[in-house]
Amino acid sequence: MSGENSSADDVQADDVQRVWDVVVVGAGPAGASAAYAAAVAGRRVLLLEKAELPRYKTCGGGIIGPSRDALPPGFELPLKDRVHAVTFSNNGRFTRTRRSKQMMFGLINRPEFDQQLVEHAQKAGAELRTGAAVQRVEQHGSAVPDRRTVAVVLQGGETLLARAVVGADGSASRIGAHVGVKVDQVDLGLEAEIPVPETVAEDWRGRVLIDWGPMPGSYGWVFPKGDTLTVGVISARGEGAATKRYLEDFVARLGLAGFEPSISSGHLTRCRADDSPLSRGRVLVCGDAAGLLEPWTREGISFALRSGRLAGEWAVRIAEAHDAVDTRRQALNYAFAIKAGLGVEMSVGKSMLAAFERRPGLFHAALTGFRPAWRAFKEITQGRTSLGELIRSHPLAQRALTAFDPGAAAKAKATAAAGEQPAGEDTDASDEDAATS
Repeated sequence: MSGENSSADDVQADDVQRVWDVVVVGAGPAGASAAYAAAVAGRRVLLLEKAELPRYKTCGGGIIGPSRDALPPGFELPLKDRVHAVTFSNNGRFTRTRRSKQMMFGLINRPEFDQQLVEHAQKAGAELRTGAAVQRVEQHGSAVPDRRTVAVVLQGGETLLARAVVGADGSASRIGAHVGVKVDQVDLGLEAEIPVPETVAEDWRGRVLIDWGPMPGSYGWVFPKGDTLTVGVISARGEGAATKRYLEDFVARLGLAGFEPSISSGHLTRCRADDSPLSRGRVLVCGDAAGLLEPWTREGISFALRSGRLAGEWAVRIAEAHDAVDTRRQALNYAFAIKAGLGVEMSVGKSMLAAFERRPGLFHAALTGFRPAWRAFKEITQGRTSLGELIRSHPLAQRALTAFDPGAAAKAKATAAAGEQPAGEDTDASDEDAATS
């Protein structure tokens, strides 16, 4: 199907040349969401994935409120557990469990979750192609027939043509490299999937553990998923040996060292710099490929789902653009939508991380002993508020962050206030800071 704004000549030419309206690279949550959004709009969408599906991904698998709210209509979460309690510890000490009558968040296995998202995109009309590794994209040169087309070159030399491309190919993104994505925070996550006996699994049912770690900004987690516990730690890159020791000590401290992991894996997470571009010409990036995730917790699924949906919607507009000026305008509007929402959350998250790095013990004391802090934690995970909204609207939260780190508090408040500006299609495209071509 072609868009309503396309002429009959465009349709005939596209059919001869096999030009897709939108090609999405990467079939994780960001890519599947982008493909779904573009396919629902009635466009010809191709979703490329280098692996065969389903495939494993290093990820805790926590589905918080914003993730749930960003899912396609009718999506049934394949939950392995529903979390009503959180046990907090500070490097194994001062352990305390807090409970909630309402579910805070759910836990999923990524292979199932990602597969369902892809299936929803396919039902909406997107075509999936697995085993397709993208080598590069080209917007100029002999492979590109005109200025409205992007060439997607696969390993092996095959070239696909598209009116718009969405890069959702992970934190080591080739599309991100093309766009020029810049990062200013890189963290190493290590994780083990540990099968456990029923007696052990029962002890963890409905409860997760969050442990503030020994390195600045680090923490560990235990997420129960039926007869398996997902156990992981994360800290700044450059502390590889210390991070590995932290995971080993963490597992031993939990009494799980005697159980053989079914999977042990590692992954680098990358947070974008404030001035990092989100587009180049007719190519957009989203999710991990754009460096979009929450800097303090390194939560990425909700950022992938939300940015993927926006990328798919704006890729449709870029596919319809007939000249560079309109393409540029739509790319700017995409960047503004990202920055006004997810960008604000990231900026506040960076301030929270800076404060947490300085005073982890104080954070632990607040969450375990100060009822408003625990209530804020619950409301954020349930999707009833966000870090930005909390800092903007609650004087108590502002005062608490000031106690942790005055500089971070001032920056977070200013950023959250700036986020009140609404996003929309009529953003002034002269704002050169909103995106980079």
